[in-house]
Amino acid sequence: MFFIHSFMIRTANSSDIESILQITKACALNLIDNGIFQWNEHYPDKVSFVSDVEKKELFVYCNYEKVIACISLCNKMDDVYKPVNWITNNENNLYIHRLAVHPEFQKKGLGKYLMDFAENYAKDNGYISVRLDTFSENKRNLKFYESRGYQRLDGIYFPKQSEFPFYCYELIL
Repeated sequence: MFFIHSFMIRTANSSDIESILQITKACALNLIDNGIFQWNEHYPDKVSFVSDVEKKELFVYCNYEKVIACISLCNKMDDVYKPVNWITNNENNLYIHRLAVHPEFQKKGLGKYLMDFAENYAKDNGYISVRLDTFSENKRNLKFYESRGYQRLDGIYFPKQSEFPFYCYELIL
């Protein structure tokens, strides 16, 4: 477990999934309200979170017992990433997916804490890099990851989400 003030990051369990879906739905609506069409009714989905829990790859950020944020840390490369020209070899990389902070708790540094946790998790577990993708039209996210030292790489597409690309990023550890 990783503690920050009165908050805790822990491995998620199946009883957290409904709370996580409420968070990601609130995030999707907040993004849409801000003209960012990144998440919708197709993604993130319950099936992905159930799979993450089963593999022990989903972590939640709790304010005491209330789940207010989540992040998936996966060691398997999704097929959509195969054509990307990654900086490091495609072995022993950590992939970040589905980072979400409930809109009521955004702009308080929780995304930074989750990324710190993910990067430390990667180092502690011997990964050579951290990889992720983020929506090309989400300028705040682009700036956030680039300010952390992530290098922008190729764009990939998720047609059910947007006609615009999602940029891949990698941080060498």
